[in-house]
Order: sequence, then structure tokens, then C-alpha cells
Amino acid sequence: MQPVSTFSLVARDPETGDLGVAVASKFLAVGAVVPAARAGVGAVATQSYANTSYGPRGLAVLELGGSPEDAHRIFAATDPGHAQRQYGIVSAGGAAFTFTGDACHPWAGGRAGENYAAQGNLLTGPEVVEALEATFLERTDLPFPERLTAALLAADRAGGDQRGRQSAALLVVGEGKGYGGFNDRWIDLRVDDHPDPVPELERLLGIHRLLFNPARNARPLSDEEIRWIQAAAARLELYAGPIDGTWSEAVEAALKALLGRENLEERYTGGPRLEEEVFAALREAYGEA
Repeated sequence: MQPVSTFSLVARDPETGDLGVAVASKFLAVGAVVPAARAGVGAVATQSYANTSYGPRGLAVLELGGSPEDAHRIFAATDPGHAQRQYGIVSAGGAAFTFTGDACHPWAGGRAGENYAAQGNLLTGPEVVEALEATFLERTDLPFPERLTAALLAADRAGGDQRGRQSAALLVVGEGKGYGGFNDRWIDLRVDDHPDPVPELERLLGIHRLLFNPARNARPLSDEEIRWIQAAAARLELYAGPIDGTWSEAVEAALKALLGRENLEERYTGGPRLEEEVFAALREAYGEA
């Protein structure tokens, strides 16, 4: 079995209760193996000859009221390969635990505190985990998902996996924050094979924010901007009215069609108003009128 030699951060946002796992490795599709999380319960990262049962089993312990240490004791008592395992666990209440088995490949270790567990194995040195921890603790100015990826990038640039780079992933869960509000899987992004996966993961997070952030700062469209919408939609045969900068139901239908083509429909609340970044995305997609 190939070791999942990697570094990861498991964390809780104390402001929202959201839980997340950020991970990177010289390993194909690390996001398919390491992270597990459930809103209102906890989050787990399992790595280094990863026992993939640790994710669901750890969450089950937490859901029944157990602590991260309780999950650790169960793993140690039931897994003959426990000395090869490494994991981090954070509960919905912020309790955290990290474990590095004696048989993990050096450098290997972890650090944990309230709301976070940072760990890694086969790293260039302890500075990787130290960068994970320090950046997470310092970058409280960032939203929680961006805080996780910033910590991951700092650890990567501090040395990361001594074998190199290949994949990275970000999983963040929150009550009712999944697509359409039907589950808790708010952000689930994976870079499976890339020469520099952590910046690519940050790029994907930016796209996710553009597409799915709730509309909060819509501003009125100018006559010139309405004219641009009319012209862009007309070129695509989505609008057949006058190009005169006047708002109408037909123009609104055309704007909705343009937004739908770019998966931006969730960023529109109706009327002649758009957020600046959404209008900029349309201009980038469809150019000058």
C-alpha cells in the first residue's frame, strides 16, 4: 500500500461552527482519501498508510458524544497497523487531537490546539507543520475557507512533502450550506494531479465564491451597461429588442440567459442590479459590445 505522505489541517470556525479539512500531497487525488467531515459533528483527516475507516468511525464516535481522544483510543485498540497511521480530529465544539504513529516516515509530527489539528509526514521538516499552525492562527482576517488554503500554501512553500507536489483538496461543511441547501457539503474542491496544486486549489475556491456566494452588494446598472447586456445577448440570439439602454422584461430575460450560460444565476436577485464582480465576469466572458 502506498503511503499517503502528506500534510493536512483539520479545523473549526469558531464564528460559524463550520468544519473543514485542507490537505496537500505528492499523491494522486489525495482528496479522495484523507478528508471527512460532518456539520455539527466534526472533521477528520487520515493519512500515512491511511486507514480510510477512520473518517466515518471517528465521526460516529463524535456524533455519539465522544471526544477526539475517545476516537483515538478506539483506533489504537482496534487497528493492528496503528503505528503507521497519522490523523487529526476536531469536534464540533472545537476539541482537537493529532496523532503520529512511531512507524510514520520522517519527518512526521503534528500540533493541535483549540479548533485545529495540523499534521504531516514525509515532510521536509517540522517547519511545514509550524507554518500550517501559525498561518491558521494568524490569518483571522480571512474567511474560513480562505484561511485554510492560506495555511496550506504557507506549509507548501515552507517545504511541504519532501517528494514534491501533486494534489490538494479542500472540504468545508456547514449546516444547510450544501448546494440548494439540501446537505452540509458547502465546499468540496479537489486538484487531483497538478504541478503546483495548492495555488490551483485557491483558484478553484475563487471560482466557487464567484458562482455560489449569495448576492449581497448588487448595485444599479447604468444605461451603458444595460446597452452592453442587450448587445451581448443579441449577438447570441438571446434578445431581439432595441439596443437602447432601456430596462424591460425582455432585457431581464436576456440577462438571466447570459448569467445561466456562465452558471451565475444564483448571484442574481432580479431587476436592473448586479454585483460588480458578476458584471465583470460577464464582460470577461462576452467581451466588448
